[in-house]
Amino acid sequence: MKKLTAITILIFAFCTGANADVWTWVDVKGGIHFVDTVIPIYTWLDERGSVHFADKPGHEGATPVKLVWHSSGTLSEASADEVQEDTDSDAYPGETDEERLDREMAEAYYCKQSKEIHETYINAPRLFTTTEDGQREYLSDEEAATTIAESEAKVKEWCN
Repeated sequence: MKKLTAITILIFAFCTGANADVWTWVDVKGGIHFVDTVIPIYTWLDERGSVHFADKPGHEGATPVKLVWHSSGTLSEASADEVQEDTDSDAYPGETDEERLDREMAEAYYCKQSKEIHETYINAPRLFTTTEDGQREYLSDEEAATTIAESEAKVKEWCN
């Protein structure tokens, strides 16, 4: 019985004493999370404003999070008070993590939308506008080229 207890204690000590790297990430509402793995993480808000996250971008509004190295050690040792400042941050001066995430989500949305519109214009056999009475009014080659150039400029603006 003493042997079994000693083995159990050794196994427990070995398992709890294992150190690894701890990483932090911030969800779409600014909540700080700690993880001990570097698998991709995606976060999004649902219609009710609840925060969700997963390891696959299975939701239309899902955006990847940026993992920031926190420390060596275990998850139990990590605390939100010890989070190191992200010197690599994409935040603007004076911008909070929540504001940065909101901005990045909006930029990702507009990038996606502008790419989809541009692809539609490029792949369309002919561009047209719809009049008030529902009739199609086809654009001239010059107007179509201008419209495509404008949509390309929007892609560059939102995606770079």
